[in-house]
Amino acid sequence: MSKQQFERPRTVVITGASAGIGRAIAREFAKEHARIGLIARNQEGLEGARKEIENLGGEALVLPVDVTDFRALDEAASKVEETFGPIDVWVNNAMTSVLGLFKDVDMDEFKRVTDVTYHGTVFGTKCALKRMQPRNRGSIVFVGSALAYRGIPLQTAYCGAKHAVEGFYDSLRAELVHQNSKIMTTMVQLPGINTTQFNLVRNKLDKQPRPMGTIYQPEVAARAVVTAADTNDREYYVGLPAVQTIIGSKLFPGLMDVFLGKTAVSGQKTDQPATHGKDYLFEAVPGDHGSHGDFDDKAKSSGIVVKGSTVRALSHALVFGTVIALTSVITSSLMRR
Repeated sequence: MSKQQFERPRTVVITGASAGIGRAIAREFAKEHARIGLIARNQEGLEGARKEIENLGGEALVLPVDVTDFRALDEAASKVEETFGPIDVWVNNAMTSVLGLFKDVDMDEFKRVTDVTYHGTVFGTKCALKRMQPRNRGSIVFVGSALAYRGIPLQTAYCGAKHAVEGFYDSLRAELVHQNSKIMTTMVQLPGINTTQFNLVRNKLDKQPRPMGTIYQPEVAARAVVTAADTNDREYYVGLPAVQTIIGSKLFPGLMDVFLGKTAVSGQKTDQPATHGKDYLFEAVPGDHGSHGDFDDKAKSSGIVVKGSTVRALSHALVFGTVIALTSVITSSLMRR
């Protein structure tokens, strides 16, 4: 299925659409005049997204819903189909996080991150499949992270949830294969992105937070998601840091433990004192926060996008090459004796 096959504009649903990556994804789909169901809690942000979509030639339906409420999410999906027709693409993007050492994170906070980031993805997928499976067509995009493969300090709840999404996604794809389904699924693994979440996240640190490592603009992620929606490729990795992180976690997990333990705590802090203002963990923060964070001067506007199969092949080649090199060295050493 590709967008060229549609005689009508595509119907797209995006969760977490009021700000950040979700809002950038909405703008990218609007460029092809898509009809978009916008799901998030923040009414003002959703209205801002709607205006942007309409200015770009798309149509939008504002749906203020918490993705942890399955019944409300399912009703929102029905409203999208009643308004725009069958859902062609569903993007699971909603997330939240708590930044702090695990010892400082309350269990109600941990559970909330899990409910939004993991269960919200599961609920969204259920809503999408309920409508796509009878038609045996459609596309579901999972917005993932390099942290789905490699957990880092200060983000135990978020990393755990993204790992859970990865496991759920593996099982789902295998089931769809078993069912000979034509529904397409893909997961887009992202690097650090310059979004509003770093002003809105619950922060237990002494400094204001920042994305880890090289930072990319949300439009880089959005373009990758729209591309992925037209494919059944298993995964896409966005940005060189995501590729490096995923390969490193597979080849050198112990070394990554040490490296991240030494660098990742300070690497997620700015020099600015923490403000500890209102956060979006349990309820929306009023106002239209847009899609960009405070790191425009540091963020890259482009980055590589590669298929996961390419990265896996590269990983295998590196392992094979290392084994061959070590074998050659050992053999040469023995022959000189």
